[in-house]
Amino acid sequence: MRGDKKTKLLAKQLFKLSLVNGQVSPEQVAGVLGYVEKAAPRHSLQLLKLYQHAIVTELAKSHALVEHAGPVSDATLQLIAAAMTKRYARPVTATGKPNPKLLAGLRVRIGSDIYESTVSGQLATLSNAV
Repeated sequence: MRGDKKTKLLAKQLFKLSLVNGQVSPEQVAGVLGYVEKAAPRHSLQLLKLYQHAIVTELAKSHALVEHAGPVSDATLQLIAAAMTKRYARPVTATGKPNPKLLAGLRVRIGSDIYESTVSGQLATLSNAV
């Protein structure tokens, strides 16, 4: 178990080295991967999986996936991105994804946060309340 703790700690340290001003830097990530390739630390596969998970989680915090039932204009996506940039105090980009399961409205996912303003979500809340 001690090896796992050391691997988790190293992955966390490498992740911190990958950030520049709170943002993931491609150059820093390339440097970290170069280090791992050259140094070949113990449990390198587990280390890389932990590191990848940390990077993917951090990148997801800067991307809003907007699921929608009908058409959504680029202006609407830009407004959502601007609102989420203000809310999270970091640059957020937004992309739209049609979801035929939604009756109407929007569902916005940023990292593990979900903002839902859909008819199906409201109906589900109503059915749970009754």
